[in-house]
Amino acid sequence: MSRSTTPPGSVPPSYPIESLDNALRLLLLFEDERQIRLTEASNYLGVASSTAHRLLATLQYRGFVRQNPATRAYEPGPALSSIAMAIMVRFEVRTAARPYLERLHREFAETVHLGRLDGQNVTFVDSIEGARAVRVVSRAGRSLPAHATSSGKAMLSTMDEESLRALYPDDELPGLTANTLTTWRALEAEVATVRTRGYATSDEESEEGVVSIAAPVVSTSGQVFAINISVPKHRMTKTLRKEIVVSIMATAEELSAVLL
Repeated sequence: MSRSTTPPGSVPPSYPIESLDNALRLLLLFEDERQIRLTEASNYLGVASSTAHRLLATLQYRGFVRQNPATRAYEPGPALSSIAMAIMVRFEVRTAARPYLERLHREFAETVHLGRLDGQNVTFVDSIEGARAVRVVSRAGRSLPAHATSSGKAMLSTMDEESLRALYPDDELPGLTANTLTTWRALEAEVATVRTRGYATSDEESEEGVVSIAAPVVSTSGQVFAINISVPKHRMTKTLRKEIVVSIMATAEELSAVLL
């Protein structure tokens, strides 16, 4: 247990939190060790057994480790597995979805996004920015209120009424622009419309001058994502809107079939 757990080139923070650092060092040991015993943790960290026990107990409480009832040693917990799986799934989704995003980008030369739902927010996990001089800027890595975006509303449409209401218990919703839906009733009605027609829209609801169209993507295992095309408002004609709707719904259906 003498290995270094500090990545090359890492600079320590000005005001480190020793207890947090020690807990993270214990978790990093699982790269090499299947189990960690209390005495091993104490010796490795150079702290008293009582201190090591408190660290492990806290990690166990949060699900990052579990104690083997037979050996009393500590093993990786379900939280670590869940985090690893979530990261792997998101990476695989980005890789699988990329060709479909590229195809939409080639077809319309507008900005395309892949998003996932994080509570009441949508997080954009991938994007290809439009090729035109005037274009919608990529939102990759950003999070926005789901009720204000086409991607968010597309994903919300995959939820049943009870789950949707549980996610939005308040009657008032925050507004980003003058066009944002700001009440539960308005969102409920909008999501019902999206369920019926199969796609969602945002008309300057998250950003002035930006309109978008999105469709939900549901993997074979039930993971929910959305793809959207974002266009400067002055370029969104009725003809272009119809073309995008047809293409993005077909693309979402294709992508849903290949995602695990």
